[in-house]
Amino acid sequence: MSKNTVRNKAVHCLAFEPKHLTDALALSRQAQWPHRLEDWSLTLALSEGLVAVDAETSQVVGTVLMTPYGEDAATINMVIVDDGWRGQGLGRRLMDEAMTLAGDRPLRLVATSDGLPLYEKLGFREVGTVLQHQGEAGPVPLVAAGEVVPAGAGDRAAIAALDRQAFGADRGLLLERFAERGSCTLLRRNGAPVGFAALRDFGRGRVIGPVVAPDADGAKALIGPIIAAHPGKFLRVDTTADTGLGPWLADCGLRHVGGGIAMRRPASTATGISPAPVSTYALASQALG
Repeated sequence: MSKNTVRNKAVHCLAFEPKHLTDALALSRQAQWPHRLEDWSLTLALSEGLVAVDAETSQVVGTVLMTPYGEDAATINMVIVDDGWRGQGLGRRLMDEAMTLAGDRPLRLVATSDGLPLYEKLGFREVGTVLQHQGEAGPVPLVAAGEVVPAGAGDRAAIAALDRQAFGADRGLLLERFAERGSCTLLRRNGAPVGFAALRDFGRGRVIGPVVAPDADGAKALIGPIIAAHPGKFLRVDTTADTGLGPWLADCGLRHVGGGIAMRRPASTATGISPAPVSTYALASQALG
């Protein structure tokens, strides 16, 4: 535990533990985020983090999580500051603590326009735009771009390998947790697995992601049947502008409702290796990348 002042206000920074989840949920609701307690719990189980506690009232007034993917990457997420503590320097304090937890790992996050100046001061640079699409599933123009089949336990190693190629780090534990809570479909071409899509409960309904595919048609071939199987149900997809999926998702009833700014520190982690044969067409979530 550390105690310090943030512009003359005393605050404790404590390790984020399950006992803090209810207070964290209240903060996310204040910020009008859709997360349920189960969503917080899953992200915490994959992460390390801190809560900021008002030294006078013992109220949780800030949160931050750092989700590591081995030593190759980490995301900084769930950065929330209570409305009454905004402008006091607490966001900077929480980010400093999370970056210390991350060590030397390359970092990723999705920023709002309000948070952008702080993240730029901390060395993060914009690398893309995240587009949040959601709504009630409508008619879907299905795309035939391979064989789409339910994934089984025997496919997990292939799915983890595809995700590692696309994301650039090992997210095996995240994919295992998603498999426990949802379902996954596999895209095959010439009998070989070349892509996958995960589906799980989240927020107001269900979220499709991550989606990894060799091309946009492959991504549509994976996402389309999921939307078609949930007519009138609330679905969400977080994609990026460079995938070009946005207009197609809108045609499927998932309208563009916002998003964020994808940032990295350092901005480039290029290794000189040839581009991966697959790409990420939908994020696991804005928090988890």
